[in-house]
Amino acid sequence: MRRIGPAFEEREFRLWWLALLGMGVSLQMLEVAIGWEVYAQHRSPLDLGWIGLAEFVPMFVLALPAGQLADRLPRRLVFAFSLLLGAGVGVGLALVTASGDTSVSPYLALAVGAGIAMAIGSPAARAMSTTLVSPDLLQSAMTLRSIATQMSQVVGPALGGLLYATSPTLVYLLSAGVCLSASACVIAMRARPAVEVDGGGSVAPGLESVLEGLRFVGRTQILLGAILLDLLAVLFGGAVALLPVFARSVLHVGPAGLGILRAAPAVGALVAATVITRRPIAGRAGRTLLTVVALYGASIVVFGLSRSYPLSLLALGVSGFVDLFSMNIRSTTVALATPDWLRGRVMAVEMVFIGASNQLGAFESGFAASLVGTIPAVVGGGVITMLIALGWSRIFPTLAHVDRLEHIVPPASAPAEAATV
Repeated sequence: MRRIGPAFEEREFRLWWLALLGMGVSLQMLEVAIGWEVYAQHRSPLDLGWIGLAEFVPMFVLALPAGQLADRLPRRLVFAFSLLLGAGVGVGLALVTASGDTSVSPYLALAVGAGIAMAIGSPAARAMSTTLVSPDLLQSAMTLRSIATQMSQVVGPALGGLLYATSPTLVYLLSAGVCLSASACVIAMRARPAVEVDGGGSVAPGLESVLEGLRFVGRTQILLGAILLDLLAVLFGGAVALLPVFARSVLHVGPAGLGILRAAPAVGALVAATVITRRPIAGRAGRTLLTVVALYGASIVVFGLSRSYPLSLLALGVSGFVDLFSMNIRSTTVALATPDWLRGRVMAVEMVFIGASNQLGAFESGFAASLVGTIPAVVGGGVITMLIALGWSRIFPTLAHVDRLEHIVPPASAPAEAATV
């Protein structure tokens, strides 16, 4: 693993990486089990959309305050608390399933709980990564962070789909156990002192400070362009929420087949991570970003039109492969362009635009499928994503002209504040 990523030589980074992997595996197990169970009960794609919306709303409402929290309190403790909350959601889902309740409302309520856990923990967790390694290990850390995310999307859905056939309750309880283990890793990390800029004091409370991350992204065009592009690609081109429909009604595979479909993009992403580790993105990063987003949209079109399970897996694998390049460019850009004193709040904004767009995209997919049909909704979303990527250079030319990522630096002027880890 050290050959894959030198950042693993840092003890605190290893513990953080294991916790991030555990959180991802747990959430992916929950999502694949909830999706199959809710759709199997009522056969309504709109129900899948409501589940996604239930996760999105608390993330949208709490993201900016959570970013403020991550810049005021020790980030590792905020991260650990969110993992414990996620474990409680898993236990709650196990109790609902064991009770035999077939209504959607308990699942919606617990999806809200999962959204709260993600909203609180994600800004703190993402802000920690760049402070756990030296600057020369930053590229390695960003790639390893992507690997943890993609590994969780391989292991979580596959494990959840396979175990679901035995018992949905087992999936939920195992998810809770993984969250508890991840929180233990975070608690085992050694506390680190606050990182100060020019001798600044602590982050001030209040609405102005909460909104500073949003203003920073708005006035930093390279960040705004990269984050907005990813949001729109996920919003229109995402097909994950509708995979239960494809698995059951189009491709005619069971929950194990659904788990493999969910894992296919992550397998492609892991291949891409291996490629980037051996051959990092050296130049023309902006053009590369626009190209891979267009290819992502094309892969979604192929998936929507496919009636062959192998072809569908291949299309999803390609979508994950090109999406990893997009993710790597965006995450490195955000890390390099953001000062540490503001990183928690900027990560919160990124979470709203990127992380929460998965849930909002799930609602959009379910709603569109209920109006025009599942296949037209997916194919149309892929086409829209391609058109957005082709026209993005005219809206954000600065982003399109980015050459080498290591040349990106934070703005010269910034308030003096402190961040904690």
